[in-house]
Amino acid sequence: MNPQAEELNKVIQQKNPAVFEMLSEKGKNIFFPKKGILGQTADAKGTKINATIGAAIEDDNSPMRLDAIASKIGIDPSLAFPYAPSFGRPDIRSKWREMMYKKNPSLGASPVSLPVVSNALTHGVSMAGYLFMDEGEEIIVPSLFWGNYNLILNNAYGTKITTFNLFKNDAFDLDSFKESLNKGGIGKKVLILNFPNNPSGYTPTLDEQDAIVAIVKEAAEKGNKIVAITDDAYFGLVYEDGIATESIFAPLSQLHENVLAVKIDGPTKEDYVWGFRVGFITYGIKEGTAELYSALESKTAGAIRGNISNASNLSQSLLIQAFEHEGYYEQKEAKFNIMKTRYDAVKEALKDEKYSEYFTAIPYNSGYFMCVQLTEGIDGEEIRKLLIEKYSIGIINLNNVIRIAYSAVAAHDVKEMFEGIYAACKELKMV
Repeated sequence: MNPQAEELNKVIQQKNPAVFEMLSEKGKNIFFPKKGILGQTADAKGTKINATIGAAIEDDNSPMRLDAIASKIGIDPSLAFPYAPSFGRPDIRSKWREMMYKKNPSLGASPVSLPVVSNALTHGVSMAGYLFMDEGEEIIVPSLFWGNYNLILNNAYGTKITTFNLFKNDAFDLDSFKESLNKGGIGKKVLILNFPNNPSGYTPTLDEQDAIVAIVKEAAEKGNKIVAITDDAYFGLVYEDGIATESIFAPLSQLHENVLAVKIDGPTKEDYVWGFRVGFITYGIKEGTAELYSALESKTAGAIRGNISNASNLSQSLLIQAFEHEGYYEQKEAKFNIMKTRYDAVKEALKDEKYSEYFTAIPYNSGYFMCVQLTEGIDGEEIRKLLIEKYSIGIINLNNVIRIAYSAVAAHDVKEMFEGIYAACKELKMV
């Protein structure tokens, strides 16, 4: 093991031995190299002649660039063309944490790590798998989950995805969640909580969130070492009263010394910048110290450096300017209102009782999506194809559950969409 990895491991073991037990073998062995090329480059910063940087520099010491590209970018070249740090730009890391406290006031003054910048959330989930999952280990997710978890965690790291039933009686199935978390002996447990959920578009009620947190705490008090990953891709898009508006990361990050909360989030969906590919990985644990968080940040940045080197500097620079723009929050509210209008159009359309003959809505209250369960005897794949060929409607079929991204459907088209689904179901049922 590299001495720099050993040094980080020693800090983690001293500050919280349970966190060290949560790390995968890769996680224990990874480090951010402070020596070697990076260290020598840092030492040379500010020299008159600096021949350490693996980038090209103009004679005036600005980044070398093509005008064909630079002329299209209305931003200082130094904020676009050079590499960003593997940890991410310091300004956006600080700003995102500041915003996190604003979005989640129940965090109060509880310390959390400085977010490390990932290449959006897919990469964030992958880095969490790298740091905390060994081949053959199980990861607990809801029965309705983002299919990309299979590629990221199962195919790439050899983990075993196990599911708990997401809904019972049109509410979060707390009993199934508790059973899954406590299955097997006392030991390391890894779970992903994704709210608003993809694909269902469901966020727990305030009471349900409290109950989920209590179940995790009870498991931790038994001696389980729990890595609670919160996939907050659709954070902030909650459309009903009584639903949790703060990330479940907030209570989990202050819960117990055996619960490491790992928040994976970013502006992708929150700020409608899907192609920017910027995300964040943040850690929180009861009695977490600056030294513990710094060690985890270094391991995360090391994993990122060994994987993609760093996320886009240009994207980070554009985002920090947006976050500090005087119109940012007003513009964000305007887009939220459009999304809420589309959500309301879905609710209104589904009041039509005739639809229940062929499909029923799965609980939804937030995010980009909602789902309907097809009645028995209707093949979802046949419906999907017929909708494209005859009705010019595109949906996703998930084993006879239809996922509808109403985020991409104008409110005035929502009723036509459900009428088309109904007509397609009726047509196939008659065959």
